[in-house]
Amino acid sequence: MQLSLASWNINSVRLRIDQVARFAAEQAPDVLCLQEIKCQEHEFPHEAFAAMGYPHLLVTGQKGWHGVALASKHPFEIVGSPAFCRRGEARCQAVRLNGVEIWNFYIPAGGDLPDRLLNDKFDHKLEFYERMSGALRARPKDQPLLICGDLNIAPGEYDVWSHRQMLRVVSHTPPELEAFADFLDAGELHDPFRVAYPDPQKLFSWWSYRAADFRKSNRGLRLDHILLNPGLRAQITGDVQAVIHDTVREWDRPSDHAPIQTTFSL
Repeated sequence: MQLSLASWNINSVRLRIDQVARFAAEQAPDVLCLQEIKCQEHEFPHEAFAAMGYPHLLVTGQKGWHGVALASKHPFEIVGSPAFCRRGEARCQAVRLNGVEIWNFYIPAGGDLPDRLLNDKFDHKLEFYERMSGALRARPKDQPLLICGDLNIAPGEYDVWSHRQMLRVVSHTPPELEAFADFLDAGELHDPFRVAYPDPQKLFSWWSYRAADFRKSNRGLRLDHILLNPGLRAQITGDVQAVIHDTVREWDRPSDHAPIQTTFSL
């Protein structure tokens, strides 16, 4: 079986449903994981997704904010929502498809001040990572797992436009880099994007709306990730294709995030 999975912080699924349809038609992922859908389940455009060929849906939403959704061409088993968000916000969901568990996350951005004592949003973000890492350490590594979503940390020197300047900005500060490294270590997680695009190649999935021409300024961050655990990697035959569809960021009224996609055979 070939499995193609895309992850995209859509920044309002209802506002950008036509872009979702265009992307689905052009790239045809088997599974599409969305973040920041900004709607409740009854407001989600179920019929539009069915028309795209995604009749199997899991929507974890809340009014006006956050929210994640998973759309699939194939049936899946609902595993539930991992208890990583202490505020109970709609930020995480889990399913099992063809023996592979998929976790879809929208991790808190963390506010502006990188101080756990002075900024509760930053503390919340780091606690979210700590809870994930604890769960991964307790989880058998031979059980196939794929983690994806807007993880809101650019973890490497070449995942930001300026490593030196971004070390002072939430998303790339030392406490966050340490938390992300611990998260990778806890799950023995593999990043196929850095295999496809090795350092020192710059690799971004997010660009601020503030730039009139995002390509000219190119002050991007790689905040979106698809990660594979050892159990999943052991079942994959051949290479994992990994691509960031940055041309989608050029579309009319785009999300500030570009979709990312992996394809592999099981």
